This record gives sequence, structure tokens and C-alpha cells, in this order.
Amino acid sequence: MRGILTSIPFALITVICWGSYGPVLHHGKAGMDQNAWAQLLCVGLSYFIITVIVPVYILKTKGESGEWNTGGVKWGIGAGCCGALGALGIITALTKGGSPVYVMPIVFGCAPVVNTFVSIWMGKLFDKMTSGFYLGIILVALGAAGVFAFKPKADSTPAPSADIVASQTVITQASFSPAEKGGSNTVQPPSKAPASLFFIVGGICLTVVCWGAYGSLLHKSQHHMDGSRLRPLLCVGIAYFAIAVIVPILIMSASESGFPKATTLGGWSFSMLAGVFGAVGAFGIILSFTFGGKPVFVMPLVFGGAPIINTIISVIEMEAVGEVQGMFYGSLTTVIIGAIVTLVNAPKPGPPQSYIDAPEGSNDLAEVDAAE
Repeated sequence: MRGILTSIPFALITVICWGSYGPVLHHGKAGMDQNAWAQLLCVGLSYFIITVIVPVYILKTKGESGEWNTGGVKWGIGAGCCGALGALGIITALTKGGSPVYVMPIVFGCAPVVNTFVSIWMGKLFDKMTSGFYLGIILVALGAAGVFAFKPKADSTPAPSADIVASQTVITQASFSPAEKGGSNTVQPPSKAPASLFFIVGGICLTVVCWGAYGSLLHKSQHHMDGSRLRPLLCVGIAYFAIAVIVPILIMSASESGFPKATTLGGWSFSMLAGVFGAVGAFGIILSFTFGGKPVFVMPLVFGGAPIINTIISVIEMEAVGEVQGMFYGSLTTVIIGAIVTLVNAPKPGPPQSYIDAPEGSNDLAEVDAAE
């Protein structure tokens, strides 16, 4: 009982941080000239500070149990690559017209399912899959489809230039020919509609897969490093720096458009704040396990609570409380319940191999964040 009480505050920090991640990122995109690479650069810089500079300082001044080895570095770098690519997927979906009000709940609902399947595959636990686990997957799939189908309408946003309006306007206009629209010169080319939808759906899928695999890879890294937490986190930060800082700089330097010219202080601030939320949320999970938390209640709390925070912030910002259909809320609830049912009924491995400071409950970090 004491472990539950001491670990819940850290889990709630993660709920708030990850629940705010999408809306904050969405809020900063206009100030970054709708440039996905520039936003990824901001997220990468934040991760570099929190997951590289801070762990290096602590390891140098205070040290930590565990040791470096090739296997641990490899799995840690892999986890970082998944985290950074997942961030790119979210940013792509949002800059192409997606809204956090439906993008993030789909990610939070589906990523735990992918995470569980990766853990099952790595632990060879296919014979332990139960009907409750399958029920959770079905609920997540149905809920995610409903969230996307009944997402709040674009015309409920306050500004005509809002990205959600632009996205859905493009899709609507693409279904008519210029003749049918009276020859209006404001009609977008039809080819843009499927492209936007493709990037939104593709970005969501990329994030679901990458963030779903992230926790299992991080768990393997921690295992190889004898339970160290800072060393795997440092490896994640190095991978983030390569993919989310160096790569965007190279791409923007080589492109004709170059770096975004119409950036604002707010755009940089919100984009970097999103990176801070992602990194602090991930660290909150680790601290929650360190202080006695178990995946059986920590992860359902996180993946059930974060979509609620995300939806509250997103709907309020859209000023669309009265415009959201009841089916959207019903679908959102189904996603949350499905994620919780999946995590609670996920096949559990036997007693873990002992390593220093490993929390009880075996698969702790295998079920850690899908968010980075």
C-alpha cells in the first residue's frame, strides 16, 4: 500500500505531461511556420538537455549502480530511435492538419497494444494470451475508429486559418471539381486531400508502432546494464540528438526552403516545452517504478489518464465543447477502457532475472511509455 501511495504522484506527473504534450506541440506549430522538421528540432533540443546533460552530470558527480556494456547501449540507442521517430510521426500528423483532440487518444490507446505484443514476442509469451487481452484489443480498435470518425468538426475552431479547419477544408473541397464549386479560385487542388490524410494517418501509425516498441527496448537496455536507469536514458538522449537535432538541421540546410523564416518566440517556446513534457513524463514513469509502483496500476493510470487531460485541453482550446458529438466521447472512453483492459490482462513473464534496483513485477519498463 505504501508503494502505491508513494508512486502515484510520479505517475500523475506523467499523466499531466503526456496529456499536455500534443496540445502544446499543436499550439506551437503556427509559430514554427508549419515546419515539422523545425518542431522536431525543438523537441530534440529539450530531450538533449534532460536526457543527456542531466544524466551525464549525475553520473559524474554521484554515480549510479550498474555498468556500461555493448548490449545495453545497442538496445538503449534503439529505444531512442523509436522515441524520436514517434515524435516525428506526431509532429507530421499535426502539421498536416491533424488535431490532438483525436490524434493523441488514438496513439495512447493503440501504443500499449503494440507494446504488449512486442513484449509478448520478446518474452515468447504467446501461450499466455487470454480472452481478456483480446477483448482489450478489440475495444481499442473500435474506440480508435470511433474517435477518428466522430472527431470534432473543423468549423468549431475559432480562427478560419486554424490547421484543423485547413485540413478538413482541403478534404471537403477535394471531393468537388472546380466547375461544381462555381469555378472559385480558392479551391485546393484535389491531389492535396489524400496527401494530407495520408500523412495524418501515416504519422499516427508511425508513432503507434515506434512508441509501442520503445518501452520494451528500454527494458532490454536496463537489463543489460544491471538495472541502471540513467545509462539507458543517456543512450535514448544520444539517439534523440542524432535523429531529432542533427537530421532536421541537415534536411533544412539542404532543402530549397531552408529553415523556417516566419518563426516566433511562442513557436519555439511551445515546441521546446512539448519536448520537456515528453522527457519529464518518461522520467516520471521510471521514478514511479523506483518508489514501489507496479505496472498493473501505474500504466493503466497513465494511459487512461493522459487521453483525458489531452481531450480537456484540446476541446477547450478549440472552443468546441458544445460541438463535440456524444459518440466522440463514447469512443474516447472505449479507447481508454480498452487500453486499461489490455494492460491489465497482458501476459506476464515469470520472475525476472535479478539486477540491481529492479522493481518487483518483472516487466516494469517493458510497459513503460509509449511517449516519449
